Amino acid sequence: MYPLLEIKNLSLEFSSESGTITALKNISFTVQKGEVVALVGESGSGKSVTSLSILRLLPAPPARYVSGQILFSPDGEAVADILQKDKNELQIIRGNQAAMIFQEPMTSLNPVLTCGQQVMEALLQHKKISKKEAKEKTIAWFEKVKLPDPEGVFNRYPHQLSGGQKQRVMIAMAMCCEPALLICDEPTTALDVTVQKTILLLIRELQQQSGMGVIFITHDLGVVAEIADRALVMYKGEIVEQNPIRELFLHPKHPYTKALLACRPVNHPRGERLPVVSDFMNEKTPAQTQVVTQIIDHPVQKTEHPPVLLRAENISVRFPAKKSFWGKPLSFTQAVDNVSFDVYKGETLGLVGESGCGKTTLGRTLLRLVEPASGKIIYNGIDLANKKREELRDLRKEIQIVFQDPYSSLNPRLTIGNAITEPMKVHRLHSNNTQRKDKAVELLEKVDLKAEHFTRYPHEFSGGQRQRIVIARALALNPSFVVCDESVSALDVSVQAQVLNLLNDLKKEMGFTVIFISHDLSVVRYISDRIMVMHKGRIVESGMADDIYFHPQMEYTQNLIASVPKGIFSSGS
Repeated sequence: MYPLLEIKNLSLEFSSESGTITALKNISFTVQKGEVVALVGESGSGKSVTSLSILRLLPAPPARYVSGQILFSPDGEAVADILQKDKNELQIIRGNQAAMIFQEPMTSLNPVLTCGQQVMEALLQHKKISKKEAKEKTIAWFEKVKLPDPEGVFNRYPHQLSGGQKQRVMIAMAMCCEPALLICDEPTTALDVTVQKTILLLIRELQQQSGMGVIFITHDLGVVAEIADRALVMYKGEIVEQNPIRELFLHPKHPYTKALLACRPVNHPRGERLPVVSDFMNEKTPAQTQVVTQIIDHPVQKTEHPPVLLRAENISVRFPAKKSFWGKPLSFTQAVDNVSFDVYKGETLGLVGESGCGKTTLGRTLLRLVEPASGKIIYNGIDLANKKREELRDLRKEIQIVFQDPYSSLNPRLTIGNAITEPMKVHRLHSNNTQRKDKAVELLEKVDLKAEHFTRYPHEFSGGQRQRIVIARALALNPSFVVCDESVSALDVSVQAQVLNLLNDLKKEMGFTVIFISHDLSVVRYISDRIMVMHKGRIVESGMADDIYFHPQMEYTQNLIASVPKGIFSSGS
């Protein structure tokens, strides 16, 4: 019997005006039927390029396969080299014998077709069945992937579903033709921990029922521990290590694997400096830096609180859910429901909860970017809720926000230098442009960028670098209060570690107060002094960070923490 998939010495390069870029360097691995193999690495390591190569989905040119074979044997007997197949033969393989779940379900689903039509399309393309049978099979698959109201979802469009539901539609579409190989390209990256856990269990359950082989691509080693049998670690287009999961976690060999394991916040006590990849790759790591396989609950000494910087009193926010023909609201959605809390000067307050719980709305309401329906926002003795927009302008330099998406947060037409100096001009900080430029360069250097980056545009930077630029811009006015809205959720673990270290360093140096919003409890526990847990617009639990993380009282918080993929093995397990 042949392996389900065997990649032999595959090399791939991309041609561009500036030259040739080698994306894959002589990689080789196999996937057996019934096995889940994880491809792990940071953005740019070659994971997604490998997965797209298997189904020949890369446009050629610019992609060019320099050497190697992709041998596919769905029945274990006949072997075919996918690189030698023509378009018609590839059409039979794609979606039928080998299928793929893409990273972003919103852009992967067609917005003008109903979810049912899109799954039916795959069935009618590959199976000789009638439309009636295809519809029945589609609804049966919606039941299998545990979608609520499968018949209702059949007639709904993608925009009418949540992120987790859209991802389940994608799984149903990939699985409906019962492929021998399923490729999952970061299918849980943007999802809440509870939805992520449900999707991981679902993929594992369907895989065990059908006996298919799975390639699971992720940058999160915690997720790998939850789902995979074996892992391949990729770095700069090469496979640097491959091992069964337990062996990889307990006895990592390559410095890069050690770095990926070590820089996850879940493995470190609160506030301890996180190691980053360069610490390991430069071989400057002190001998005591080990990969932590178990974290211990260190009770924190409770100290007296410093003065209150911001007090929220009975804040409520409503959005119109239904409007009449004339635009008059007929019903409302309660996004934030009578919330009260204090933020102490100099602290980091974590705000956690699933998507849709009201975290971001609350964060923006504190800055009056969203108008409250009722309540008070008292900042340094001033009620922001009663201030007119013109009066708020002077206070804007005191209160800043770091948005979730570093790509849409920066104006593509402005250089990085102009983006950072613009708020200084608006608030008339510093007497001339030379002083403002000097301040901007100083901030860029503080966030580990260089003076020459001042004249570059956002598209010339990676996601992690852009997030650091957005932090520099937020700090340009020397604020005393900053809201970080999911500011590390889309970053690789090592880049995330750099940004978290940076926030801790800048906070110590500049003394500002932070509300840190995230759905990732392990990150929030690491960076916060206190945590508030939000559910359906209300604060359901709050307390010291370690108390909430290690000893949650409410069932909702317990479920959130139980869903965090910890990826921790003890030597006795």
